[in-house]
Amino acid sequence: MRISRAPRDSVSVSSELITGGARVEELAAPEGPSRTQVDSVRFAPGARTRWHRHPAGQVLVVTDGTGLVQRRGGKVEAIRTGDTVRIEAGEWHWHGAAPGGAMTHLAIEELPEDGRTAEFAEAVTDAEYKAGHGGDGGEQAEPPPLSRVIVMDQRLPEPLATQRVEIRQITIAPGYAAGLHIHNGPVFGSIETGSAVYQIEGEPETLLKPGDVFYEPEGVRIARFDAQEDGVTFLGYFLLADGLNADLVFPEA
Repeated sequence: MRISRAPRDSVSVSSELITGGARVEELAAPEGPSRTQVDSVRFAPGARTRWHRHPAGQVLVVTDGTGLVQRRGGKVEAIRTGDTVRIEAGEWHWHGAAPGGAMTHLAIEELPEDGRTAEFAEAVTDAEYKAGHGGDGGEQAEPPPLSRVIVMDQRLPEPLATQRVEIRQITIAPGYAAGLHIHNGPVFGSIETGSAVYQIEGEPETLLKPGDVFYEPEGVRIARFDAQEDGVTFLGYFLLADGLNADLVFPEA
C-alpha cells in the first residue's frame, strides 16, 4: 500500500485536446499489473474536450459543479455533482463544463497493454455545444436556472460582535508564500482563480482551487497560504466590530 498525500501538482490541458481552459491532476497512473489511470480534471466555464474515444472505455464521476456530456448520435446531457457516466469502449463522445460555471470530474480508465491511448478528432463547435449534435436532433440539457448550494456552514465563537463586513479582493503572485500569520478577527474566503496551499497550524494541508472556500479563525496561527504556479486571487470577508480595522500579524515563529 502507498498513500499519496495532497496537495498534488496540476497542469494545464493542451489546447490540442480541449476548447477553453482546463487543468488535470494525476491521481493514479498504471503501475505493475494494474492498468488503471485516474485523473481529476477541472474545466473552466464553457470548456470542453474535442470529440474523442477510449480503446477500453472510461468512467467519469462528477465531484463538483455542473457539466455536459454527449455521445456521437445522442443528445447533450447535463451532469452534476455525484453523477457517474460510463462511456463504452470506442464510443465517440465529448464532455466539459456547463456555460455558467466550472466543473470537476474524476476520469477513470483501463489502459490497454498494447499502449493504445485515447484518439482525438475534431473540436466541438459552439453550435454543437449549444444545440447538441447527432441524428436524433436532441436538445441541450440546460443546467437549472437557479441553484442554491451551501458551500460552508461555520459556527462562530460566542459572543462575537460584528457590526460590519469588509470584503477584499486579494491576489498573490505565482509561487509566493504568505507566511505564518494571525488575524484579529474571523476571516472567510472564496477562491476565484488559481490555487493555493492552505494550512492552519497543526492541521493537514489543503489545496484550494477556484470555487473552494476557507475559514481563518480569529487569533489562530495560519501556517501556510502559499500561491501555486498559477498564482491565486480570492475574495476575503473580514468580520469586524465598529471601530476595529482588519489587522494581520506575522509572528517570527
